[in-house]
Amino acid sequence: MALRENPFGEVRVPLAWTAGVALVVGIIVAVGLLMSDRRETFRSEAYGVTRQVGDAVAAPVTGFLVTPGRWIGDGVNSVRGYFFAVSENRRLKAELAEAAEWKNAALALRDTNTRYKALLGLKTDPPIPMVAARTVSEARGPFSNTRLANAGREKGIITGNPVMSENGLIGRVIGVTDGASRILLLTDIASRTPVMIERTNARAILTGDGGPNPRLEYLRGQEPVKPGDRLVTSGDGGVLPRGLPVGLAVKGLDGRWRAVLASDAAPVDFVRILLFQDFSQLSAAAAAELDKMPVPPPASPMPAVGVTAAGATAAAPTTTA
Repeated sequence: MALRENPFGEVRVPLAWTAGVALVVGIIVAVGLLMSDRRETFRSEAYGVTRQVGDAVAAPVTGFLVTPGRWIGDGVNSVRGYFFAVSENRRLKAELAEAAEWKNAALALRDTNTRYKALLGLKTDPPIPMVAARTVSEARGPFSNTRLANAGREKGIITGNPVMSENGLIGRVIGVTDGASRILLLTDIASRTPVMIERTNARAILTGDGGPNPRLEYLRGQEPVKPGDRLVTSGDGGVLPRGLPVGLAVKGLDGRWRAVLASDAAPVDFVRILLFQDFSQLSAAAAAELDKMPVPPPASPMPAVGVTAAGATAAAPTTTA
């Protein structure tokens, strides 16, 4: 009955003995520390027996007394981490999303910078003045395909100027005003561009039909083109300079030769407008380049054969039979 009324009665004696032993050990350690904590023990070579015994007893006992506190601290940290795991996970997800946004922005800036470098590195031979612009709108329909660029008459642009991206020709200017230019793309149904196959110099007319791949019309010669042949502007008619990259020749599903445009390799948003007027402009540019070249000094004149120093002609000796 007494056991039922007090089930922890038998445990009370061991707990009392344990508390007593811990108290005695604590007193001994305290006395040892007090005895060893004397001024003379800190003098040179005064590390005596008392100090040694005190340190030997204090080290394990102190470690034993500190261990429960360390366990409790670890347990508190574990419980805190468990209860705050949801908020920590939410915070880490937000940081990861922000880092992903920064990564995408950095990749976009790197791509734009690469395209800027390619566009600025665009050159012609002989050099033709160019104007950088950005396409700000697009007019696309079943037959019409034009772009509007944010550079116009104030930049010296005129109707007929060719327009290029960093990869190749995209069309020509068909209308210009202050601050804007209308570009007719090669795919527009009204577009007609004289081109040639670079491998054979065979001529053709690149004709837009509203689709992504304009047709090659009026080809001349026996097998003038093969799949993969590079197409460039021919310069015929003086409308465009010769040698601007256009694209590659392919055989369409309808059996006609078509062009995969080089400008399709990237979005057409940054362009350069060539301030080309006619071939006399190129001739003038080539003459200006020649004028810049250093002129070699004239060679020393060779003495004339049969002329004396006095300038009289020496008579050839005659022989008599």
